[in-house]
Amino acid sequence: MCRNIKTLFNFDPPATTDEVQASSLQFVRKLSGMNKPSKANEDVFYLAVERVSAAAQEMLNSLVTTAPPKDRETEAIRAKERAAKRFGQK
Repeated sequence: MCRNIKTLFNFDPPATTDEVQASSLQFVRKLSGMNKPSKANEDVFYLAVERVSAAAQEMLNSLVTTAPPKDRETEAIRAKERAAKRFGQK
């Protein structure tokens, strides 16, 4: 999975539209192998981002869980701890 795509489900507060859009952009970039499309591919590229974003938002709105929502700050701290353990502390 692309390292910039973050888990967006079951957080308090819920994921924003901007977060879903950013993850969709990263996903389409990964699939296409393009960071920025050429003029010839620009329309198709951004249409794909729009469609992936819509599908992702629909999925996030439809998922259910009995688990309590995760706290963003706590998860960020855990991610930093995992990175420090994996890559060494700076």
